[in-house]
Formats: sequence, structure tokens, C-alpha cells
Amino acid sequence: MTDIALFISVILSAGSLAWGYAQAGWETSAGWILFIGAVWLISIWQEWRWFSSVALLASVLCSAFGLVLGFEFSWLLAGSLFALCAWDLTDFRRRLRLSAKDEDSYGLERRHLARLSLLTLAGLLLVSLALYTQVQFTFEWGVFLVAVTLIGLTQVTGWFRKQDR
Repeated sequence: MTDIALFISVILSAGSLAWGYAQAGWETSAGWILFIGAVWLISIWQEWRWFSSVALLASVLCSAFGLVLGFEFSWLLAGSLFALCAWDLTDFRRRLRLSAKDEDSYGLERRHLARLSLLTLAGLLLVSLALYTQVQFTFEWGVFLVAVTLIGLTQVTGWFRKQDR
């Protein structure tokens, strides 16, 4: 189940970023973004664990560059959100394979995917709200969203960790 979610996250990340760049008329850059996404998929298959960190960094930098140039921020935000999910799932997949045989790996996987789905849904809700209302993204909104996300991550993951014990 984690592998399927990982592949979908990589595809949605590269697709969202490429769509945001293509809408702004940067088709060549969109093609390169899709190429990096394809290499990311190959890296999952080849077990290149280091590549997910590089791809996450590239995704965030592409999003930041697109925001500076005034591209549609909702596609860029969705691309970064799914890249973060893929990065997290890559690490979780590694930890799941290293877990002991007597651990409830199915339960761990189910709870982790539920947490990640909840956070992703919240992020996509923000993106959808931004698309619907045509909110202009400013630096202040970016700082606010980062702060809310960090507070939410610490609160939600802390609560779920207590539930796992």
C-alpha cells in the first residue's frame, strides 16, 4: 500500500509542478520537471534512497522560483505538498522494511497512511480554497501558512504518537 501511495505522490508532484510551469508558458521547464519526476520513479525502483531528498529540494526550489515569477501558486503548492508526501513515504518505506517481523507492520502502515492522508487533505483544502477564491499569494501569507503547518504537524503527530503507545 505504501508503494502505491509513493508512486502516486511522485506522479502528482511532478504533474502539478509541470502544469503550473506549462500554464505560465514555460513548457521546456515543465518538460524538465517531468523528467526529474520520471527519474524519481526510477530511483524508487532502484532503491536510491538519497534521491528523494534531492527531488524534494528540487521541488521546493521550483515552487519558490515559480512563486517569485508570479505563477499560479496553487499548482506549485500542490507540487511541493505531494513531493513532501513522497519524501516521507520513501523514509517510511525504508523504516517499514527494517522493522522487526513481530511488529504489526500492517497496523503501522495503516496508521501512517491515515496521518499522511489527513495532513495532505488539509493542504489540498487550502490549495482548493486558494483556487476558488483567487487569493493573491504574498510573503505574509506564506509565512502564515508555514507557521500553521508546523504547528499542525507538531500537534497532530504528537497526538498520534501517544495513540501508538
